[in-house]
Amino acid sequence: MALSLTLPVAGGTLAAYTLRGTTPVKPPPGVQFNRIAYSAAHVVADPLAAIDPWLQCAIDWDTTIAYRRHLWSLGLGVAEAMDTAQRGMGLDWPTSLELIRRSLDAAKDVPGALVASGCGTDHLSLIDVKSVDDVIRAYEEQMAAIEALGGKLIVMASRALAHVAQSPADYERVYDRILSQAKQPVVLHWLGDMFDPALAGYWGTKNVDAAMDTALGIIAAHPHKVDGIKISLLDKDKEIAMRRRLPPSVRMYTGDDFNYAELIAGDGHGQEPTHGKSDALLGIFDAIAPAASAALGELAQGNIDSFHAILGPTVPLSRHIFAAPTRFYKTGVVFMAWLNGHQKHFTMVGGQHSTRSLQHLAELFRLADAANLLEQPELAVARMKTLLALHGIEA
Repeated sequence: MALSLTLPVAGGTLAAYTLRGTTPVKPPPGVQFNRIAYSAAHVVADPLAAIDPWLQCAIDWDTTIAYRRHLWSLGLGVAEAMDTAQRGMGLDWPTSLELIRRSLDAAKDVPGALVASGCGTDHLSLIDVKSVDDVIRAYEEQMAAIEALGGKLIVMASRALAHVAQSPADYERVYDRILSQAKQPVVLHWLGDMFDPALAGYWGTKNVDAAMDTALGIIAAHPHKVDGIKISLLDKDKEIAMRRRLPPSVRMYTGDDFNYAELIAGDGHGQEPTHGKSDALLGIFDAIAPAASAALGELAQGNIDSFHAILGPTVPLSRHIFAAPTRFYKTGVVFMAWLNGHQKHFTMVGGQHSTRSLQHLAELFRLADAANLLEQPELAVARMKTLLALHGIEA
Protein backbone atom coordinates (compact mmCIF):
# COMPACT_ATOMS: atom_id res chain seq x y z
CA MET A 1 0.00 0.00 0.00
CA ALA A 2 1.30 3.44 -0.93
CA LEU A 3 2.32 5.72 1.93
CA SER A 4 0.73 9.16 1.82
CA LEU A 5 0.47 12.26 3.95
CA THR A 6 -0.35 15.94 3.65
CA LEU A 7 2.58 18.37 3.46
CA PRO A 8 2.96 22.15 3.34
CA VAL A 9 3.85 23.57 -0.07
CA ALA A 10 4.96 26.96 -1.34
CA GLY A 11 2.49 29.72 -0.57
CA GLY A 12 1.49 28.26 2.78
CA THR A 13 -1.07 25.76 1.50
CA LEU A 14 -1.27 22.00 1.93
CA ALA A 15 -1.13 19.20 -0.63
CA ALA A 16 -1.23 15.42 -0.57
CA TYR A 17 2.08 13.63 -1.08
CA THR A 18 2.67 9.95 -1.81
CA LEU A 19 6.07 8.35 -1.36
CA ARG A 20 7.78 6.91 -4.40
CA GLY A 21 8.07 3.46 -2.94
CA THR A 22 11.65 2.94 -4.16
CA THR A 23 13.87 0.66 -2.07
CA PRO A 24 16.65 2.67 -0.39
CA VAL A 25 20.14 1.98 -1.69
CA LYS A 26 22.55 0.04 0.49
CA PRO A 27 26.25 -0.70 -0.02
CA PRO A 28 27.38 -4.32 -0.18
CA PRO A 29 29.05 -5.79 2.93
CA GLY A 30 32.74 -4.97 3.10
CA VAL A 31 32.49 -2.19 0.54
CA GLN A 32 35.87 -0.72 -0.44
CA PHE A 33 36.68 2.84 -1.56
CA ASN A 34 39.40 4.44 -3.66
CA ARG A 35 38.82 7.77 -1.97
CA ILE A 36 39.28 8.72 1.67
CA ALA A 37 35.83 9.67 2.88
CA TYR A 38 35.07 11.28 6.23
CA SER A 39 31.59 12.09 7.39
CA ALA A 40 31.41 14.99 9.81
CA ALA A 41 29.04 13.50 12.40
CA HIS A 42 26.23 15.08 14.39
CA VAL A 43 25.59 14.69 18.10
CA VAL A 44 22.38 13.48 19.69
CA ALA A 45 21.05 15.68 22.47
CA ASP A 46 19.74 14.25 25.74
CA PRO A 47 16.13 15.52 25.83
CA LEU A 48 15.63 14.37 29.42
CA ALA A 49 18.45 16.42 30.91
CA ALA A 50 17.35 19.12 33.36
CA ILE A 51 19.27 21.96 31.72
CA ASP A 52 18.69 25.27 29.99
CA PRO A 53 19.20 24.14 26.36
CA TRP A 54 20.36 27.52 25.08
CA LEU A 55 23.00 27.77 27.80
CA GLN A 56 24.07 24.22 28.59
CA CYS A 57 24.95 21.11 26.64
CA ALA A 58 23.70 17.59 27.37
CA ILE A 59 24.52 14.65 25.10
CA ASP A 60 22.95 11.23 24.74
CA TRP A 61 26.29 9.47 24.60
CA ASP A 62 25.07 5.98 23.77
CA THR A 63 23.06 7.09 20.74
CA THR A 64 25.74 9.53 19.62
CA ILE A 65 28.43 6.83 19.60
CA ALA A 66 26.04 4.31 18.04
CA TYR A 67 25.71 6.62 15.07
CA ARG A 68 29.48 6.71 14.67
CA ARG A 69 29.48 2.91 14.65
CA HIS A 70 26.85 3.08 11.91
CA LEU A 71 29.09 5.34 9.82
CA TRP A 72 32.10 3.08 10.32
CA SER A 73 30.03 0.04 9.33
CA LEU A 74 29.47 1.74 5.97
CA GLY A 75 33.19 2.27 5.46
CA LEU A 76 33.07 5.99 6.20
CA GLY A 77 35.49 7.75 8.51
CA VAL A 78 34.29 10.11 11.23
CA ALA A 79 35.35 13.75 11.36
CA GLU A 80 34.69 14.31 15.04
CA ALA A 81 33.63 17.42 16.97
CA MET A 82 33.34 19.55 13.83
CA ASP A 83 30.74 22.15 12.90
CA THR A 84 28.26 19.34 12.02
CA ALA A 85 28.44 18.37 15.70
CA GLN A 86 27.40 21.97 16.43
CA ARG A 87 30.88 23.04 17.44
CA GLY A 88 30.51 26.70 18.26
CA MET A 89 26.70 26.41 18.05
CA GLY A 90 25.89 24.61 21.27
CA LEU A 91 28.75 22.13 21.67
CA ASP A 92 31.40 23.58 23.99
CA TRP A 93 35.06 22.56 24.23
CA PRO A 94 34.84 20.34 27.37
CA THR A 95 31.98 18.37 25.81
CA SER A 96 33.83 18.25 22.49
CA LEU A 97 36.86 16.73 24.17
CA GLU A 98 34.70 14.13 25.89
CA LEU A 99 33.09 13.38 22.52
CA ILE A 100 36.52 12.92 20.95
CA ARG A 101 37.63 10.65 23.80
CA ARG A 102 34.55 8.46 23.51
CA SER A 103 34.74 8.29 19.72
CA LEU A 104 38.41 7.32 19.72
CA ASP A 105 37.71 4.68 22.36
CA ALA A 106 34.84 3.22 20.32
CA ALA A 107 36.97 3.18 17.17
CA LYS A 108 39.38 0.75 18.82
CA ASP A 109 36.72 -1.94 18.44
CA VAL A 110 36.31 -1.34 14.69
CA PRO A 111 39.17 -2.53 12.46
CA GLY A 112 40.25 0.21 10.08
CA ALA A 113 37.97 2.86 11.57
CA LEU A 114 39.07 6.38 10.67
CA VAL A 115 38.69 9.26 13.13
CA ALA A 116 40.02 12.79 12.79
CA SER A 117 39.13 15.35 15.46
CA GLY A 118 38.47 19.05 15.39
CA CYS A 119 41.11 21.19 17.12
CA GLY A 120 40.21 24.84 17.50
CA THR A 121 40.15 27.84 19.79
CA ASP A 122 36.47 27.87 20.69
CA HIS A 123 37.09 27.80 24.45
CA LEU A 124 38.20 31.43 24.15
CA SER A 125 35.78 34.30 24.60
CA LEU A 126 36.34 36.73 21.75
CA ILE A 127 36.20 39.72 24.08
CA ASP A 128 39.19 38.27 25.97
CA VAL A 129 41.35 37.64 22.88
CA LYS A 130 43.91 40.41 22.59
CA SER A 131 46.68 39.00 20.42
CA VAL A 132 47.80 36.29 18.05
CA ASP A 133 49.73 34.77 20.97
CA ASP A 134 46.40 34.15 22.71
CA VAL A 135 45.25 32.23 19.65
CA ILE A 136 48.43 30.17 19.49
CA ARG A 137 48.12 29.19 23.14
CA ALA A 138 44.49 28.20 22.63
CA TYR A 139 45.30 26.00 19.64
CA GLU A 140 48.17 24.42 21.58
CA GLU A 141 45.90 23.64 24.52
CA GLN A 142 43.37 21.77 22.40
CA MET A 143 46.10 20.20 20.29
CA ALA A 144 47.82 18.75 23.36
CA ALA A 145 44.55 17.41 24.76
CA ILE A 146 43.57 15.63 21.53
CA GLU A 147 47.04 14.27 20.82
CA ALA A 148 47.23 12.93 24.37
CA LEU A 149 44.27 10.74 23.43
CA GLY A 150 46.06 9.58 20.28
CA GLY A 151 43.87 11.64 18.01
CA LYS A 152 44.57 12.92 14.50
CA LEU A 153 43.95 16.67 14.20
CA ILE A 154 41.69 18.67 11.99
CA VAL A 155 42.95 22.21 12.59
CA MET A 156 39.68 24.12 12.47
CA ALA A 157 39.34 27.68 11.27
CA SER A 158 39.44 30.01 14.27
CA ARG A 159 36.98 32.80 15.01
CA ALA A 160 39.52 34.17 17.48
CA LEU A 161 42.22 34.34 14.81
CA ALA A 162 39.87 36.05 12.35
CA HIS A 163 39.06 38.51 15.15
CA VAL A 164 42.62 39.60 15.99
CA ALA A 165 44.69 38.94 12.86
CA GLN A 166 45.86 42.08 11.09
CA SER A 167 47.40 40.53 7.97
CA PRO A 168 48.19 37.24 6.22
CA ALA A 169 51.46 37.22 8.17
CA ASP A 170 49.52 36.64 11.38
CA TYR A 171 47.94 33.52 9.88
CA GLU A 172 51.35 32.33 8.68
CA ARG A 173 52.75 32.76 12.17
CA VAL A 174 49.94 30.81 13.84
CA TYR A 175 49.87 27.92 11.38
CA ASP A 176 53.67 27.66 11.18
CA ARG A 177 53.73 27.28 14.96
CA ILE A 178 50.95 24.69 15.08
CA LEU A 179 52.17 22.62 12.14
CA SER A 180 55.74 22.54 13.39
CA GLN A 181 54.51 20.90 16.61
CA ALA A 182 52.01 18.40 15.17
CA LYS A 183 52.83 14.78 16.01
CA GLN A 184 51.25 13.48 12.79
CA PRO A 185 50.00 15.07 9.56
CA VAL A 186 46.90 17.20 10.10
CA VAL A 187 43.91 18.21 8.01
CA LEU A 188 43.55 21.97 7.63
CA HIS A 189 40.07 23.45 7.59
CA TRP A 190 38.95 26.45 5.56
CA LEU A 191 35.34 27.25 6.29
CA GLY A 192 33.72 30.01 4.26
CA ASP A 193 31.73 32.77 5.87
CA MET A 194 28.50 31.30 4.50
CA PHE A 195 29.02 28.59 7.13
CA ASP A 196 30.19 31.01 9.82
CA PRO A 197 29.98 34.80 9.34
CA ALA A 198 32.66 35.26 12.03
CA LEU A 199 35.20 33.71 9.64
CA ALA A 200 34.88 36.41 6.97
CA GLY A 201 38.27 37.44 5.60
CA TYR A 202 40.03 34.28 6.72
CA TRP A 203 43.71 34.03 5.79
CA GLY A 204 43.90 37.82 6.12
CA THR A 205 41.85 38.99 3.15
CA LYS A 206 38.36 38.88 1.65
CA ASN A 207 39.89 38.18 -1.75
CA VAL A 208 39.54 34.41 -2.13
CA ASP A 209 42.41 34.07 -4.61
CA ALA A 210 44.78 35.96 -2.32
CA ALA A 211 43.58 33.93 0.65
CA MET A 212 44.28 30.77 -1.31
CA ASP A 213 47.82 31.96 -1.99
CA THR A 214 48.39 32.37 1.74
CA ALA A 215 46.99 28.94 2.60
CA LEU A 216 49.02 27.29 -0.16
CA GLY A 217 52.15 29.04 1.07
CA ILE A 218 51.62 27.67 4.57
CA ILE A 219 51.10 24.17 3.19
CA ALA A 220 54.18 24.43 0.95
CA ALA A 221 56.27 25.33 3.99
CA HIS A 222 55.12 22.18 5.85
CA PRO A 223 54.10 19.61 3.21
CA HIS A 224 54.92 16.62 5.40
CA LYS A 225 52.83 17.94 8.29
CA VAL A 226 49.68 18.37 6.19
CA ASP A 227 47.63 15.34 5.18
CA GLY A 228 45.15 17.55 3.34
CA ILE A 229 42.94 20.59 3.40
CA LYS A 230 39.17 20.69 3.60
CA ILE A 231 37.67 23.74 1.96
CA SER A 232 34.01 24.63 2.30
CA LEU A 233 33.48 27.58 -0.02
CA LEU A 234 30.61 26.09 -2.10
CA ASP A 235 32.58 27.05 -5.22
CA LYS A 236 33.78 24.06 -7.23
CA ASP A 237 36.04 26.13 -9.49
CA LYS A 238 37.95 27.52 -6.50
CA GLU A 239 38.37 24.04 -5.07
CA ILE A 240 39.64 22.64 -8.36
CA ALA A 241 42.06 25.55 -8.81
CA MET A 242 43.48 24.99 -5.32
CA ARG A 243 43.55 21.22 -5.73
CA ARG A 244 45.83 21.51 -8.76
CA ARG A 245 48.31 23.62 -6.80
CA LEU A 246 48.72 21.34 -3.80
CA PRO A 247 51.96 19.44 -3.16
CA PRO A 248 51.75 15.84 -4.45
CA SER A 249 51.39 14.37 -0.95
CA VAL A 250 48.59 16.71 0.16
CA ARG A 251 44.97 15.79 -0.47
CA MET A 252 42.03 18.01 -1.23
CA TYR A 253 39.14 17.01 1.00
CA THR A 254 36.04 18.47 -0.54
CA GLY A 255 33.76 20.26 1.86
CA ASP A 256 31.52 21.47 -0.99
CA ASP A 257 28.05 20.26 -0.08
CA PHE A 258 26.70 21.65 -3.36
CA ASN A 259 29.06 19.98 -5.85
CA TYR A 260 30.58 16.99 -4.06
CA ALA A 261 29.57 14.34 -6.60
CA GLU A 262 31.52 15.80 -9.51
CA LEU A 263 34.43 16.88 -7.30
CA ILE A 264 34.86 13.39 -5.85
CA ALA A 265 34.53 11.80 -9.29
CA GLY A 266 37.24 14.16 -10.48
CA ASP A 267 38.36 15.27 -13.91
CA GLY A 268 41.72 13.51 -14.11
CA HIS A 269 43.57 16.71 -14.91
CA GLY A 270 46.70 18.01 -13.22
CA GLN A 271 50.34 17.14 -12.86
CA GLU A 272 49.78 14.71 -9.97
CA PRO A 273 47.12 12.02 -9.31
CA THR A 274 45.85 14.01 -6.32
CA HIS A 275 45.28 17.03 -8.58
CA GLY A 276 42.58 15.30 -10.60
CA LYS A 277 40.15 14.34 -7.86
CA SER A 278 38.97 15.24 -4.38
CA ASP A 279 38.66 13.06 -1.34
CA ALA A 280 35.81 13.94 1.03
CA LEU A 281 35.13 15.46 4.43
CA LEU A 282 31.47 16.34 4.29
CA GLY A 283 28.63 17.13 6.64
CA ILE A 284 26.10 15.87 4.10
CA PHE A 285 27.58 12.37 4.32
CA ASP A 286 26.02 12.14 7.79
CA ALA A 287 22.56 12.50 6.23
CA ILE A 288 23.15 10.37 3.13
CA ALA A 289 25.59 7.80 4.55
CA PRO A 290 24.27 4.60 2.89
CA ALA A 291 24.05 6.26 -0.52
CA ALA A 292 27.49 7.85 -0.13
CA SER A 293 29.00 4.48 0.77
CA ALA A 294 27.29 2.64 -2.09
CA ALA A 295 28.30 5.33 -4.60
CA LEU A 296 31.93 5.34 -3.45
CA GLY A 297 31.98 1.58 -3.76
CA GLU A 298 30.83 1.84 -7.36
CA LEU A 299 33.45 4.48 -8.08
CA ALA A 300 36.18 2.20 -6.74
CA GLN A 301 35.00 -0.47 -9.18
CA GLY A 302 35.24 1.97 -12.08
CA ASN A 303 31.47 2.19 -12.43
CA ILE A 304 31.27 5.95 -12.87
CA ASP A 305 27.71 5.90 -14.25
CA SER A 306 26.48 3.94 -11.23
CA PHE A 307 28.36 6.33 -8.93
CA HIS A 308 26.51 9.31 -10.39
CA ALA A 309 23.19 7.45 -10.55
CA ILE A 310 23.34 6.87 -6.79
CA LEU A 311 24.95 10.11 -5.61
CA GLY A 312 23.49 12.54 -8.15
CA PRO A 313 19.92 12.44 -6.73
CA THR A 314 21.28 13.34 -3.29
CA VAL A 315 22.67 16.67 -4.49
CA PRO A 316 19.30 18.54 -4.62
CA LEU A 317 18.67 17.39 -1.05
CA SER A 318 22.10 18.58 0.06
CA ARG A 319 21.66 21.96 -1.60
CA HIS A 320 18.38 22.33 0.24
CA ILE A 321 19.82 21.29 3.61
CA PHE A 322 22.75 23.71 3.12
CA ALA A 323 20.65 26.58 1.75
CA ALA A 324 21.23 30.01 3.26
CA PRO A 325 21.55 30.65 6.13
CA THR A 326 23.98 27.76 5.58
CA ARG A 327 25.07 27.60 9.22
CA PHE A 328 21.65 26.12 10.07
CA TYR A 329 22.28 23.00 7.98
CA LYS A 330 22.79 20.92 11.14
CA THR A 331 19.02 20.98 11.68
CA GLY A 332 18.46 19.12 8.43
CA VAL A 333 21.15 16.58 9.24
CA VAL A 334 19.59 15.74 12.61
CA PHE A 335 16.11 15.72 11.06
CA MET A 336 17.28 13.03 8.62
CA ALA A 337 18.72 10.95 11.46
CA TRP A 338 15.37 11.16 13.27
CA LEU A 339 13.33 10.27 10.17
CA ASN A 340 15.56 7.25 9.57
CA GLY A 341 15.31 5.91 13.11
CA HIS A 342 18.85 6.60 14.28
CA GLN A 343 17.54 8.60 17.25
CA LYS A 344 14.22 8.72 19.06
CA HIS A 345 13.62 12.44 19.01
CA PHE A 346 14.09 15.61 16.99
CA THR A 347 15.71 17.73 19.69
CA MET A 348 19.07 19.42 19.27
CA VAL A 349 21.82 20.85 21.42
CA GLY A 350 21.25 24.57 21.88
CA GLY A 351 17.64 24.30 20.74
CA GLN A 352 18.84 24.38 17.14
CA HIS A 353 15.95 22.23 15.90
CA SER A 354 14.02 25.52 15.73
CA THR A 355 16.27 27.11 13.07
CA ARG A 356 14.37 25.76 10.05
CA SER A 357 10.71 26.22 9.14
CA LEU A 358 8.13 23.47 8.77
CA GLN A 359 7.97 24.23 5.05
CA HIS A 360 11.75 23.76 4.79
CA LEU A 361 11.51 20.40 6.58
CA ALA A 362 8.59 19.29 4.40
CA GLU A 363 10.60 19.96 1.26
CA LEU A 364 13.54 18.13 2.83
CA PHE A 365 11.24 15.13 3.35
CA ARG A 366 10.18 15.16 -0.32
CA LEU A 367 13.77 15.47 -1.54
CA ALA A 368 14.94 12.66 0.75
CA ASP A 369 12.24 10.43 -0.72
CA ALA A 370 13.24 11.42 -4.26
CA ALA A 371 16.86 10.48 -3.47
CA ASN A 372 15.83 7.08 -2.04
CA LEU A 373 17.17 8.04 1.38
CA LEU A 374 14.24 7.14 3.64
CA GLU A 375 15.59 3.93 5.16
CA GLN A 376 12.33 3.04 6.96
CA PRO A 377 9.52 4.70 4.97
CA GLU A 378 6.72 3.79 7.36
CA LEU A 379 8.64 5.20 10.31
CA ALA A 380 9.59 8.32 8.36
CA VAL A 381 5.95 8.99 7.49
CA ALA A 382 4.82 8.41 11.07
CA ARG A 383 7.44 10.81 12.40
CA MET A 384 6.69 13.44 9.78
CA LYS A 385 3.03 13.23 10.76
CA THR A 386 4.00 13.75 14.40
CA LEU A 387 5.91 16.90 13.45
CA LEU A 388 3.00 18.14 11.38
CA ALA A 389 0.60 17.55 14.25
CA LEU A 390 2.81 19.62 16.55
CA HIS A 391 2.36 22.44 14.05
CA GLY A 392 -1.41 22.05 13.97
CA ILE A 393 -1.63 20.01 10.75
CA GLU A 394 -3.56 16.75 10.71
CA ALA A 395 -1.72 14.78 8.05
